[in-house]
Amino acid sequence: MCGIVGYIGEGQAADIILDALKRLEYRGYDSSGIATLEQNALHLTRAVGKLSHLEAALQSKPQAGQIGIGHTRWATHGGVTEANAHPHVAGNKVAIVHNGIIENYAELKTELQAKGHEFSSQTDSEVLAHLFLDALGQGQTGSAAMQAVLAKIKGAFALAVMLQEAPDQLFVARNASPLAIGIEDGLICVASDAMAMAHLTRNVIYLKDGDYAALGVDDVQIYDRDGQRANREVIRTTASPALIDKGGFRHFMEKEIHEQPEAIAHTISAMTAADGALRTGLSEADLSDIQHLVILAAGTSNYAGQIGRYWLEDIAGIPVSVETASEYRYRAPAHLAGGAVIAISQSGESLDTLMALRHAREKGMKVIAIVNVPESSIAREADVILPTRAGPEIGVASTKAFTAQLTVLFALAVDFGRAKARLSAEDVAELQQKLLAVPGAVGAAIASFEQVQPVAQHLKKTPSCLFLGRGRLYPLALEAALKLKELSYIHAEGFAAGEMKHGPIALIEDELPVICLLDEDTLSAKTISNLKEAEARGATIILIATQTIAKQVDFASFKVVIEDCDPLLAPIILAVPAQILAYQTAFEKGTDVDQPRNLAKSVTVE
Repeated sequence: MCGIVGYIGEGQAADIILDALKRLEYRGYDSSGIATLEQNALHLTRAVGKLSHLEAALQSKPQAGQIGIGHTRWATHGGVTEANAHPHVAGNKVAIVHNGIIENYAELKTELQAKGHEFSSQTDSEVLAHLFLDALGQGQTGSAAMQAVLAKIKGAFALAVMLQEAPDQLFVARNASPLAIGIEDGLICVASDAMAMAHLTRNVIYLKDGDYAALGVDDVQIYDRDGQRANREVIRTTASPALIDKGGFRHFMEKEIHEQPEAIAHTISAMTAADGALRTGLSEADLSDIQHLVILAAGTSNYAGQIGRYWLEDIAGIPVSVETASEYRYRAPAHLAGGAVIAISQSGESLDTLMALRHAREKGMKVIAIVNVPESSIAREADVILPTRAGPEIGVASTKAFTAQLTVLFALAVDFGRAKARLSAEDVAELQQKLLAVPGAVGAAIASFEQVQPVAQHLKKTPSCLFLGRGRLYPLALEAALKLKELSYIHAEGFAAGEMKHGPIALIEDELPVICLLDEDTLSAKTISNLKEAEARGATIILIATQTIAKQVDFASFKVVIEDCDPLLAPIILAVPAQILAYQTAFEKGTDVDQPRNLAKSVTVE
């Protein structure tokens, strides 16, 4: 994932920032750069490829300054070029580094170009630099300029800004993308991961969503999203080094829930070609020749595959079957010619999925792997790797790897649809824009922790509950039930809402929690009818839904409501409050959230 570093102090900023960026190399990147400010002049060095290329460039042309910002980038908007690498500079007055996606960058760029601004890259990030330049031109400075820029942009982001007119300050902000401030005598630093600055300080402030700040060595001013001064706790990590790894959160799972906007954004970058178009990396021949797909996966990855089947069949018209990996090779599966298998695994080491993959290969099937660890066994044995760039996932219960897998599957459906001429260029562009909006929507959904709290308080007392969903949300109901039972040890089952009358309705008794995932699609009215049947029989109705459709369910005892979103991508966004529900319920019960009993992160035995 992209990495941000900033520094003000007595040392040479370029050297210190380069060292910090090396500590972020594990996150992956395709280009990097450092900007410093000295004697009222901005200095910039960028390079494509490994940090060794940036280091060599700095050695050949040293870059002075005791204030600076640096970045490692995964390409999202625009290809892997030096011009697209960060930092971006505007008018020799502004330098900026940015993680995330600015959803409305195209319209902002058009407005800025109409004012005479000239752009040198294909990125959404450069728009931010010019927005600051525009604000400066209107007489706004420092924090006022930051507030003006934040009022115009939409999306999930973290950013750090250096201004020529403020040679002793950095300006930073975050929304659904991590950013931490480090404080020590004689220096101030900032990074997207506190590990990057652990060698500089153990005093860390974690900004909250919507926060922005003006940072100086002796003056840290933090503001909330309303522009009011905010006090954020300084965590002294010496007493508990694990707090650095957990980012100030109580558990790795909580941290990983919050990391999803960034994980999705960087996974989108892996599905983006050099020209900025949505592409998976499958060859045109493969996309044209593959006539059907078999998805092999276990657990959460299997449910991701089931959601992906809806997209692949609807968008691309490709027949898809989803197989439980541990069953697949033991039932002598029969396949038609022209097929391929997609093996999905977070770790890439799941033995069930690996053995199923090998069986498929023996049957002559092409193997595609969706994995989070590119050096894993499944990745090594696949013909094609479609990477999820979720970063390390420590919590046993998968969160960010799941939504990253869904991101890849949606991109794959669009790529197949394009190659098979089911989608026009305009259709592909529209779907790509919808996908680019997902990190911001997921960031907004993370704010549902407070809504979930009373539901978790209620659920912790129940021995059993049901989850319902329909269409693309049916597999999500299965995943939500899995999350609750593996974390809180509450018996939970997921069903297709339309199947209630075919048996499961017999389970309903007074106060049985029935949790429904609902969005505004063509099946929502039918699902609401199913809920009314359950409510009439004494069930306690709990709704996890988008805003407009939630208003139609006035009989629900509890509601967790997120902003309206495109029903096509609702499974990714509604996954977040479902994850939060499982997490909060487990926390209320006092179970081991990160390491539930009897479970392992990677299942390497049969």
